Amino acid sequence: MGYGIKLRIWGDYACFTRPEMKVERVSYDVITPSAARGIIESIYWKPAIKWVIDRITVLNPIEFGNIMINEVKSKTKKPPRDLSNVDGDNLVIFTKDDIAQRRMMYLKSVDYIVEAHFKPTGIGDDTNDSKKHYNIALRRMKDGQCYKQPCLGLRDFSANFRWVDEGEVITSKLKGERDLGFMLYDLEFKYKNGEALNDANPIFYRPIMKDGVIDVAKCYGEGVYE
Repeated sequence: MGYGIKLRIWGDYACFTRPEMKVERVSYDVITPSAARGIIESIYWKPAIKWVIDRITVLNPIEFGNIMINEVKSKTKKPPRDLSNVDGDNLVIFTKDDIAQRRMMYLKSVDYIVEAHFKPTGIGDDTNDSKKHYNIALRRMKDGQCYKQPCLGLRDFSANFRWVDEGEVITSKLKGERDLGFMLYDLEFKYKNGEALNDANPIFYRPIMKDGVIDVAKCYGEGVYE
């Protein structure tokens, strides 16, 4: 196992959308490993390293809420490099003409402890300098720095984070064992000539939460997706 980090991540609202729900957004009960990885990567990301989630601790009781939201029905097309012969109307969306109302089941008052580590990917010149990457990530996490504002599933739900010092004890309010069913673990992207293609294979796992703690590595299988 490589260099490890421990972050506390919290926010007023969150929505980790279930992919099987086609129209309305329905959140998973807890944060997914891919969402936790995305938050860490918004703080520090380099092609030379890959973050792997080891453990997730759910601190607050799981509570849902329902609201009506406005979303656009279409997606913009990826613009080509040469825009000289492109119809500009295909590259923009006018929300007033393309709006749709949908319901969303979201999470309220979420609070997590995320433990993770990184491993070298072999990409780039500094792929073997793990100590340098760890020190930079550590400094950014302690200073509250990020490349972009991390979010809890949706951009509208901003995430707060702070470094958890070694020896600091934070206990969960949840007790007992709970089977969370099948959840999204991550997306496996296909690459061609060094660029990611649009096709991605979803990878699922079945987490068991014991006293608020999800041992991600144990539930999925250490080393399977690394």
